[in-house]
Amino acid sequence: MKRLTIIKNFAFVLSILAMALTISSFVEIDKGANHRQNEDKDLFETISKMDSLYFSAYNHCDLATQASMLSDSVEFYHDQGGLSTSKKDILEKTKENICGKITREVVAGSIEVYPIKDYGAVEIGMHKFHNNQEPTGTPSRASKFIVIWQQQNNSWQMARVISLH
Repeated sequence: MKRLTIIKNFAFVLSILAMALTISSFVEIDKGANHRQNEDKDLFETISKMDSLYFSAYNHCDLATQASMLSDSVEFYHDQGGLSTSKKDILEKTKENICGKITREVVAGSIEVYPIKDYGAVEIGMHKFHNNQEPTGTPSRASKFIVIWQQQNNSWQMARVISLH
């Protein structure tokens, strides 16, 4: 009986140790991701600024600015609307469904930016959309977005966009 108690206690200690090691490995993975994200402050600032410029144009129905910032080969993946690969169609749908009706707000502190060697960058963040037809203060749920930015000749364009609600 005493031997069984020793084995149970030993198994308990091993399971606690395994849990502690697992938790510490998650913490190390998370620290590594945050470190990598913040390695290139200039890139982070550039992409954050590009995001701000695009969505200021989006919020103010400046279709010309939006068009200049979308790649001709853009792919827009929307979890509810599906895939759109026509820049012209994306802009027309924005004019019909967004202009004067919807505004976008980035969730402060949510943007992450990672370089993509010899291509550009990936931006990941959270944002909210507000229906301007609803009463002021109507809650909006935050959702995730991912943008692949392509850099060509010192110009940045949105090449791939994923919007999840």
